Amino acid sequence: MLRLDGLTLHYGQFRALDRVSLHAGPGELVVMLGANGAGKSSLFLAISGLRKLSAGSIRFNEREVARDKPSDIVASGIVHCPEGRKLFPGMSVAKNLMLGAYVHRRDRRGSDALIDRVFGLFPMLHDKRNDPAGSLSGGQQQMVAIGRALMGRPQVLLLDEPSLGLAPLVVRQVLAAIKAINAEGTTVLLAEQNAYAALQIADRAYVIESGRIVMEGDRQTLLNDESIRRAYIGA
Repeated sequence: MLRLDGLTLHYGQFRALDRVSLHAGPGELVVMLGANGAGKSSLFLAISGLRKLSAGSIRFNEREVARDKPSDIVASGIVHCPEGRKLFPGMSVAKNLMLGAYVHRRDRRGSDALIDRVFGLFPMLHDKRNDPAGSLSGGQQQMVAIGRALMGRPQVLLLDEPSLGLAPLVVRQVLAAIKAINAEGTTVLLAEQNAYAALQIADRAYVIESGRIVMEGDRQTLLNDESIRRAYIGA
C-alpha cells in the first residue's frame, strides 16, 4: 500500500533523512520509534508532500506520489495528523473537524456521516462540539486533531506523537482509539517516543536514529530486544 525507497531529505546542509526505506501494508499498524530529532517528523512531512525530497521514491497503491501537491496526496488517501495538534483555537470543535474534510467539500452528506463517526469514537467531543477548540484539555484537543484527520477519509493515517504531553490515562484512551481506527481497516503509521505503549498495539515497528532506519521487526521482537528496552523502554 505505502512503500518508501531510499528517502533522503536535506535542510540546507543537514541531512534529516538518509536513504530511508520502509513499507506499510493494508490494515497494518506500524510504529516508528525514535528520540527527538531522529527524523520521524521529517519522514511524515516528506510523505505528506510538505517537504521535498533530495532523493527517493514514495509509492502509494503502486503510484508514485513523491512529487504530488500536498492537497492531492490527501485526496488520494494519505492524511497526516501533525505533532502539536495545529488546531484553530478560536474556532469551534465542529468547525475544526470540518476543516479536515476540505478536499471532500463537495460531498457534504459523506462529511456529515464522518463527523458522526468521529463523535462515536470520541463521545466527549459531541458535547463540546460548539466550544472553542482552545478551551479543551490537551487530551481532548488531541482527539479533535485525530478526528480532523479522519475527516480526510484516510486509507493511510500518519500520526505524529499523539501521546506527547498527555497524562497516562489519556494516553491509554488515545491509543485505544487509534487501535479502533486501525481495526476498522485504516492503515496507521504511528510515530511515538512512548515505545512500550505504542508497541502494545503495533503489528510491526521501525527504529530510526539520525535519519536512518537501524532496526525493524514485529512487536514481540522489539519488545524483547535488550538494546531497544534500554534505549526506549527502560529495564
